[in-house]
Amino acid sequence: MKILVLHGPNLNLLGKREPDVYGKLTLAEINASLSTLARELGVEVVCKQSNYEGELIDQLHQASGEFSAVIFNPGAFTHYSLALRDAVAAVPRPVIEVHLSNIYRREEFRQHSVIAPVAVGQISGLGKISYLLALRAAVTLAGE
Repeated sequence: MKILVLHGPNLNLLGKREPDVYGKLTLAEINASLSTLARELGVEVVCKQSNYEGELIDQLHQASGEFSAVIFNPGAFTHYSLALRDAVAAVPRPVIEVHLSNIYRREEFRQHSVIAPVAVGQISGLGKISYLLALRAAVTLAGE
């Protein structure tokens, strides 16, 4: 079983960008933790990051042919990208929306997700643990 972990814009700056909001872990450290858990669960994870909406859409389009589930942190695109929302809706596999911070405790404009209604679930506010929980959920959902 292969799970795609798709990181959206600015997540390449983790550890440097607003550590009081996103923590001090880098994206590489989060990906390493996901790889470790994936080995324990007997699955493979492929982690990708892009700052470009079209690239993220392309990755989602390709996901259904190669992956059993998708873990997706759309970053700021969460709040307004109808194109990403439509791409998620088109994936015939479980897609779990993930956020490091609790978007519902942040600025008002960040408290709405256009992705959530088409994702199987959303995990937010738990830092790296959000991703690890999402991986466990993705494995369970993909195996059903």
